[in-house]
Amino acid sequence: MPINLYATFHVIAGVRSLNIDLPVGITARQMVACVLDQLPVLRLHWVNEKGEIHAHVHGFINGQEIPTLPLGWNTPLQAADILDFIPPVAGG
Repeated sequence: MPINLYATFHVIAGVRSLNIDLPVGITARQMVACVLDQLPVLRLHWVNEKGEIHAHVHGFINGQEIPTLPLGWNTPLQAADILDFIPPVAGG
């Protein structure tokens, strides 16, 4: 499953994308844990000390923002899904 990191997430992790082979049906939340296992440098930026995903982490499944989906971060993923992670952006 392709996972893309943008802006400062890309800079912090040192990679623009990665591909993780996981069982079908794994949730977006579980995928975050898998990404953090491979890229622990992102942990502080993505989750709090309880392992809860920060509200400012913008995750997308096939272009749809994860928190807006009916199951949110508990949405099951399919092998063909593409995940994108975008950090908070400020400016005007």
